Amino acid sequence: MMDTIPVFQAPHPLWNSFKGTVFSKISMQFYVNSAYETMQGKILKERSGLHRACHVDTFGTKPINRRAMTDQNPSTKRKSRAGNLVDGVYQALRLAIIEQALAPGTKLPEDAVGESFGVSRTVIRSVLARLTVEGLVSQRPNKRAEVASPSLAEARGVFQVRRGLERTVIETLVGQLTPEQARELKAHVAAEEQAQGRDAARSIRLSGDFHTLLASMTANELLVRYVQEVASRCSLILALYSRPHSSECAVNEHQAIIDALLRGDEEAAVKLMDEHLLAVATRGLLDLKPSRERGLKELLADYRERLTIN
Repeated sequence: MMDTIPVFQAPHPLWNSFKGTVFSKISMQFYVNSAYETMQGKILKERSGLHRACHVDTFGTKPINRRAMTDQNPSTKRKSRAGNLVDGVYQALRLAIIEQALAPGTKLPEDAVGESFGVSRTVIRSVLARLTVEGLVSQRPNKRAEVASPSLAEARGVFQVRRGLERTVIETLVGQLTPEQARELKAHVAAEEQAQGRDAARSIRLSGDFHTLLASMTANELLVRYVQEVASRCSLILALYSRPHSSECAVNEHQAIIDALLRGDEEAAVKLMDEHLLAVATRGLLDLKPSRERGLKELLADYRERLTIN
């Protein structure tokens, strides 16, 4: 029996065409990818000498310097300056409200406020939006923004929330203050005493700052933000409903709270803080005499001088 010799038939002509097309496409894709990677590497090397994808340079020896890359972009610098400008005006206008230079109900037209600070309406629009979120400014559709005027019911609600928040601050800090924190609190009270009877606006601000300073020592960012917001709203409420701020009373109460915290007496510290906030709240409706009217530009002149932009 003869051995069967396998017969290999020539491939169909269509197969050769198909094979050539497939391998041509694969080869082409390979070279396109290679060329693209090479070109991308050269561009990255020329621009910064860094390889963005793997966070090292082309040779894999140096960490990426994103700050240097950012600094080379003029548009990023412009955005940074614009952000600093908005932050600076925000802080200045917020301070004017907290220190009660701007009374509740004061109209805040974008063009007039922008002229007062020497900035555009776009900047003022961003600032007013932030202050609205904090409850310090009221904005209604088709109406000019104005300094918020909380109702009595809203005022009571704010103080109720504040009492709960500050109780949490006290419970967190009692017996836990470091020597450095204790010195910082005592220095703050000393500054309050110095402002007593000399600078009413600074006294009001320092009184509120005492509470935000305490909150910051808890290292709880959410608690700090909430305390700062309600403290700001309380300053606004006192401007609307209270008699002139009694800084002497506040300084004595603040010092007593610090002493209780340092002793580790939680019950006394909680009681002192609660009584302090109740005393502040009960100052309401004792002084409704209108003060001398001053123009918006005149009111904001001092705050423009205090405007700081990094």
